[in-house]
Amino acid sequence: MTAGRSGNRARAIVAAVLRLPAAIYDAIIAHARRDHPDEACGVVAGPAGSDRPERLVEMLNAAGSPTFYQFDSGEQLRLWKEMDAADEEPVVIYHSHTATEAYPSRTDINLAQEPNAHYLLVSTADPDSVEVRSYRIVDGVVTEEPLERTA
Repeated sequence: MTAGRSGNRARAIVAAVLRLPAAIYDAIIAHARRDHPDEACGVVAGPAGSDRPERLVEMLNAAGSPTFYQFDSGEQLRLWKEMDAADEEPVVIYHSHTATEAYPSRTDINLAQEPNAHYLLVSTADPDSVEVRSYRIVDGVVTEEPLERTA
């Protein structure tokens, strides 16, 4: 990932719950399984300031790696411009871990540049099940939050 958008200020984070529509939740898991053994990554956009995830955008993992993800810079620039034009923001930034638990690595924490985003991690380490967890990452501080799969 690259640096966050300019002028992006963090909202106060209070015991938030990430409410993710079932179709988006299921699509993220399917993306993670499809890209395994490489990490999958993407964004769920929503209206700016709403904290409402509405539009899934699967991204290319330009690193093509089982241990690291990196958005393709051109693809990311296009998406951020598209979101700006539509008055949207990245509500969820997700990626998968292929061999470890769904907890942000030191690299994930250092790259987290969107203080208003939920950081969703999907572990595909166990081929029979997946682990999905959500976090806020602000100024290097990781806070796990409840995740609800909604209708």
